Amino acid sequence: MWVSSNKLLSSRKYVKHVSFIRLYAVSALAHLNFALSNPIEELQTIDTHEKNLVTNHFVEKDKVKVVETLKYLRKDPVLAFSFFNQLKENGFCLDPHAYAAIVRILCYWGWDRKLDSLLLELIRKERDLDFKIMNLFEALAEGFESECSNILVRVSDALVKVYVTVGMFDEAIDVLFQTKCRGFVPHILSCNFLLNQLIERGKIDVAVNIYRQMKAFGLSPNDYTYTIAIKAFCRKGSLDEAVDVFREMEECRVTPNAFAYTTYIEGLCLHGRSDLGFEVLQAWITAKIPIDLFAFTVVIRGFCNEMKMKEAENILHDMEKQGFAPDVYMYGALISRFCMVGNLFKALALHDEMVSKGIKTNCVIVSSILLGLSHMGMASEVANQFKEFKEMGIFLDKACYNVVMDALCKLGKVEEAVALLVEMKGKQMVPDIINYTTLIGGYCLKGKVFDAWNLFEEMKKNGHKPDVITYNVLAGGLSRNGLAQEALNLLNDMETQGVKPNTVTHNMIIEGLCIAGKVDDAETFFDNLEEKCLESYSGMVSGYCEADHTKEAFDLF
Repeated sequence: MWVSSNKLLSSRKYVKHVSFIRLYAVSALAHLNFALSNPIEELQTIDTHEKNLVTNHFVEKDKVKVVETLKYLRKDPVLAFSFFNQLKENGFCLDPHAYAAIVRILCYWGWDRKLDSLLLELIRKERDLDFKIMNLFEALAEGFESECSNILVRVSDALVKVYVTVGMFDEAIDVLFQTKCRGFVPHILSCNFLLNQLIERGKIDVAVNIYRQMKAFGLSPNDYTYTIAIKAFCRKGSLDEAVDVFREMEECRVTPNAFAYTTYIEGLCLHGRSDLGFEVLQAWITAKIPIDLFAFTVVIRGFCNEMKMKEAENILHDMEKQGFAPDVYMYGALISRFCMVGNLFKALALHDEMVSKGIKTNCVIVSSILLGLSHMGMASEVANQFKEFKEMGIFLDKACYNVVMDALCKLGKVEEAVALLVEMKGKQMVPDIINYTTLIGGYCLKGKVFDAWNLFEEMKKNGHKPDVITYNVLAGGLSRNGLAQEALNLLNDMETQGVKPNTVTHNMIIEGLCIAGKVDDAETFFDNLEEKCLESYSGMVSGYCEADHTKEAFDLF
């Protein structure tokens, strides 16, 4: 029953500032002719509890009036959206028509982000709803015909985008088919977004099938759509079909963009046809077709991957004669590959050439050079080169620091390596598990297992969960330094933390114990292994050899 107006006025204090929900209640009650002589004055005296009672009674009595009220508040979107949220917070079960009403308001005012947020919320709790999301389209279709089509398109576009963002591709595709069945066409940009994300997630065949059906949807592909299709066919290795897309563009009088040409060249290079990719690039340059500079980078990388270093280097120098300036990415591709093949002289020469042209180096190139030196066993040179790069003011990332830490550890300069860890922290760089593992290994090599253990504990304290590599390094260090029981305890800790020991773990312990002279402990550990494989036997044979037990090694072999 309604509480009388006089009783409300006598039992509640006057409230000066009226909340959005109260304003809604005033508008709603006035609109629906509730039996209050003066709704504004009387509701200004109602507290939060009684506001909810009034609203609760209103909603439960007639849900249709929720929709009518939202329509009434269309020109006040802040008020409408605020009250809509209040209804949800109070646990009211809103139907598709209520959602359709607020969606119309969001579309009318162009509140796209709030629309996306609302649809995402619906997707996440669809199982708990009394209706399916597709019912929302039916409710929206009951509006004015003039605005209905536009709203349906906007909602379908937003729904496709949200579904794709959360990885629900099947549902996103269903929306496309639903729009076709309902007689309207989604925006081409939504389809492009769906196609591109499908390709990036490896669902290339699905993307190709949708592309082929787009005309059946009544959609006209634009230049970006065609570019995405070229990318899909190139990823599949269907290079002839990619060429067919160019022909289709010509027939439809759509001019390919620079990215389309680069995408096709990249497809050729990815499939071992860098020579053809370069020929196509030269032909298009001759034909005055606008080419993105990245096309040169693609071809250079292609030749580098095919180990055709001379051809890659020739492109770098010849392109300048054609009026194109090489950039850091082209030099970076060449320098990295020369480092990988051990030609450090050439890599450093190219780096000097690049810097002399005013092209600033970066941490990716620096880490390639440092790694190349490390792989060549030039630990001292790694440390020296790192110092030079640092003095040049180049930003050095965690990967660069890790290479030099490893080099210093190999040189027995563990404390200097640890000092770099402190330096990283001073530069607001958070050390990762790789940095910690490198230093743990360095301490173990120096026999400072307790320092290694302390660093291991620090790593865990800082939120880094040790992986199997970290455990292996520490287990090997404990074993080599005669701490057999501690190594076995660490093995138990691994299993407790859900990290499964592998054959490397077992071999590190076996060989470590043998190096420490505890052959009997190594034999016991080996005999107690539940499953022995070739690597397990190899580890024990190697351990025997390390301990000069050659007869036992031969017998086990």
